Amino acid sequence: MSGTSKPRSGGQILVDSLRVHGADLAFCVAGESYLDVLDAFHDAPDIRLITCRHEGGAANMAEAAGKLTGRPGICFVTRGPGACNASIGVHTAMQDSTPMILFVGQVARDQAEREAFQEIDYRRMFSPVAKWAAQIDDAARIPEFISRAFHVATSGRPGPVVLALPEDMLRDRVSVAPTGRYTEVQAHPGMADLKRVAELLALADRPLILAGGSGWTDAACEDLRRFAESCNIPVCSSFRRQDVVNNDSPAWIGDLGTGPNPKLLARVKEADLLLVIGARLGEMTTQGYELIDLPETRQTLIHVHASAEELGRVFRPDLPIQAGSTAFASALSSLPKFHDLRSDRWRDWMEAGRRDFLEWLEPAAYDGALDLGAISVWLRDRLPADSIVTIDAGNFSGWAQRFLKYGRPGRQLGPTSGAMGYSVPAAVAAKIVHPNRLVVSFVGDGGFQMTGQELATAMHAKSAPIILVFNNGIFGTIRMHQEKRYPGRVSATDLTNPDFAALARSYGAFGAAVERTAEFAPAFEQAVESGLPAVIELRMDPEVITTRTTLSALRAQALGQK
Repeated sequence: MSGTSKPRSGGQILVDSLRVHGADLAFCVAGESYLDVLDAFHDAPDIRLITCRHEGGAANMAEAAGKLTGRPGICFVTRGPGACNASIGVHTAMQDSTPMILFVGQVARDQAEREAFQEIDYRRMFSPVAKWAAQIDDAARIPEFISRAFHVATSGRPGPVVLALPEDMLRDRVSVAPTGRYTEVQAHPGMADLKRVAELLALADRPLILAGGSGWTDAACEDLRRFAESCNIPVCSSFRRQDVVNNDSPAWIGDLGTGPNPKLLARVKEADLLLVIGARLGEMTTQGYELIDLPETRQTLIHVHASAEELGRVFRPDLPIQAGSTAFASALSSLPKFHDLRSDRWRDWMEAGRRDFLEWLEPAAYDGALDLGAISVWLRDRLPADSIVTIDAGNFSGWAQRFLKYGRPGRQLGPTSGAMGYSVPAAVAAKIVHPNRLVVSFVGDGGFQMTGQELATAMHAKSAPIILVFNNGIFGTIRMHQEKRYPGRVSATDLTNPDFAALARSYGAFGAAVERTAEFAPAFEQAVESGLPAVIELRMDPEVITTRTTLSALRAQALGQK
């Protein structure tokens, strides 16, 4: 764009640049290091600025917004402690391939390299966990840096960008022309690649599609579903990407996350071709890199990913294709000989996988007071198709991951980075982005205590997610590993918790405690009807450590092996 605007402060130029690129929502914890940006937001009512209670919560909210919209989630924090607190959200955005931009206030330029108050070099600090980390030292270059940040965050493999903002630079007044709006750049598959995909599929007896990663649109998910059903090819997902194909599809056979269906793992090993679309083939999805032989796989491996650097990182593909998931899914119907692939030759293979999945959906009988399996099934039948479910890290997540169903327009938001404290702020952000959708957060007692104070943000922003706190009084995942490796030697995993329902009510939110199965449905409906942020505390037996076993059983097994 040509032309030069009248002099503006760096803070004003930054906020105006966010407008240019379509930003309408940002999360922050206010700090003196970027006061001029906060002042500029005063004159920008079209960009909703959400004040959070902790930088870790703010960063997680921005990351969740980025997941939901496909546009960079925006976050502002102050220097030093603020940036350190926010780093967890940046790491999650990197491992989850989520577009995000974190702005960090910085010391004045004439104080740099003196270890001034709260000074850190953010380029060095964030370079290992961000796609790009930079500092804007010249206010006249703000439009350039912001444009690049949006392009880097969204193009190829999406991810986080960190920009440091010296506070005196933000006060400088300069005249500078705005840039045009960013354009997301994704590679498209070539016809030669598509022809080879069709040829390899035609040779397969037991093909399987593994879909995951980021960058999926609702349309792309539908394109993939139609292709899989037309060709009778079973589809599973990578860790915490269960919404990539409607789970009601006859082609859907489950997810490769924590505690997966053993029959699904066997089916992956039995497959003779893996078409991997968008997934990174990381540790969680490959079950510690042991599910698939490496670096040479037994199966014919077609790996489609937006980043060339990801292709061949661990597993050598027979056919690597650099392409965005949306572009590749759209091209599937154009596969050469596509109509030849639409046959019944793989129908029995797909239907057997589907039967295994449906069997896995049914929880085992439980005669305790609080049947989490039965509650999960009730939720599965109750939640609207466009519901958003946020999931924290921990063993409790098995109930949401195993027994609920997902599919667009509904969404599953969970940190593939495994970061605790994600679910509550993610749910607050999801309800802000989609106020008319039902948002349900699954979180353990440990994770809630890390970011549960964002209930105050929910009240302030009039965001009303329903938060299910699985309270077993322990760090469940770590206790599970303790009992497996050091049976009976409990250390550092017992917790002392507040009354979570009473705590919620102290914020002005809805709060209820559930100790018996029959109490859950009424409490959930009351939470929905309240229109308030809600906490339902599920007081569960710590013995029920996963959807499949108990602490006592794990301990006995470990002792029997010694």
